[in-house]
Amino acid sequence: MKTPLPTDLKGDLDAIVEAFLYLYTESRRLTKEIAARHGLTGPQLTVVKMLEALGELPLSRLSEKIRAQNSTVTGIVDRMEREGLVTRARSAADRRVVHIRLTEKGAALAREVQVEPMDIFREALEALTAEEARTLLRTLRKVARRVEMLVEAATEAEAK
Repeated sequence: MKTPLPTDLKGDLDAIVEAFLYLYTESRRLTKEIAARHGLTGPQLTVVKMLEALGELPLSRLSEKIRAQNSTVTGIVDRMEREGLVTRARSAADRRVVHIRLTEKGAALAREVQVEPMDIFREALEALTAEEARTLLRTLRKVARRVEMLVEAATEAEAK
């Protein structure tokens, strides 16, 4: 049985959840807005900027980095490939692995998009002291691990 939260802590936790939702919603809104200005979807912009920063990536690693299923990323990459923004190449070492890289057109577009939403959040985080940033990172990692555990438990319960 779950122990009820102290009344004063519940308000703080609600405020934290509201802050998470605000940051998530703003990130999505900004990404969509910037992407639309360049004829892209939000996920396509994310892929373009990620490939610009990291170079080519295996499709599976790209999926991990943007936290989406391989099938979802495959659809995004399919559309981007049709528009000439990315290419696919099989790995010489392992033919099962498909690498995604920007074409010249995709690289030019990536250079054209000067600001990505993540930059806004990075800049906001620069207001923190080093100690505050480290504490926040430790805390967020702890929350992320707990969320992963809750999702796994829910998935297992649903499967039964």
